[in-house]
Amino acid sequence: MTKEDILQKKIEDKVKKAIWEYNLINDNDKILIGLSGGKDSLALVDLLSRRSKILQPKFSIVAAHIIMENIPYTSDIDYLQEYTKERGVPLIIHKTSFNPSTDKRKTPCFLCSWMRRKMLFNIAKEQKCNKIALGHHQDDILETLLMNLIYQGAFSTMPPSLKMNKFEMEIIRPLCLVKEEEIEKIAKWQKFKGQLKNCPYESVSNRANIKKFLSEITEINPQARHSLWASMHNIQTNYLPQKQKAGITKETQKK
Repeated sequence: MTKEDILQKKIEDKVKKAIWEYNLINDNDKILIGLSGGKDSLALVDLLSRRSKILQPKFSIVAAHIIMENIPYTSDIDYLQEYTKERGVPLIIHKTSFNPSTDKRKTPCFLCSWMRRKMLFNIAKEQKCNKIALGHHQDDILETLLMNLIYQGAFSTMPPSLKMNKFEMEIIRPLCLVKEEEIEKIAKWQKFKGQLKNCPYESVSNRANIKKFLSEITEINPQARHSLWASMHNIQTNYLPQKQKAGITKETQKK
C-alpha cells in the first residue's frame, strides 16, 4: 500500500469509529450532505459515498450546494456536478441571499451561516432526509470549544450529533475525529479543486486567532488536542463552581 492508501484507510477508520461511537448513522437513514465546495465537504461526500456501499449500516445520501448570491464566495459548479456524479451522489443546487442589516446583534458570518443552514433544512425536508451531514472536522470542534470558553463563557462546542427538535432533523459530523491536516493531505492527493474565496466579513471572525492559539498550545503540549477532546467526555462537576440559588435572598446577600 502507498502512504496515500494508508492515510485513506486511517481516515475511513476514524469515520467508522465516529459513526459507531456517537451513533451517527443507522439503517434506512437518508442523509443530506452540505457541500460548500471546500476540501472538508468534498472529503465528506467521498467518504460517505464509500461508506454507503458497505452493508452496515445501510443508508443513502444526497448533496446540496447553497449559493449565497450576495457573497463573492463561489465554487466551480461544473466541477461539483462532475465530482458528485462520479461518486453516484445526486446534487441539488439552491440560490439564496441574506441582509446583514436585519439583525445588528448578530455578525454577518452568523447570519450567512444560519441562512445556509435554513436552506439545508428546507432541502432535507423536500428530499425526505432525516439527517444533515456537515464537514466539520476535529479542529473545527476544538476551535469552537475554545472560542465558546474565551468569548462566550460557556463550555460547549459543535457536537458530533445534534437533534434539532424544532425542525425534526438531526445534524451529524462524521469527520469529528479527523484532523484538518489529514483532510488537507487527502485533498492534495486527490487533487480537489478549490473555490474562489473573497468574503468581505472574514476579517471580523475570531476563528483565525483561535486556530493560531490551538497550534501554540499544541507546541507547548503535543497531547493538548487529545486532552481537549477528552475533557468534553470527562466533565467533573464536583470540582466546578456551583451556585447555591435555593434560600438566597437580597437580605442574606447583603450580609
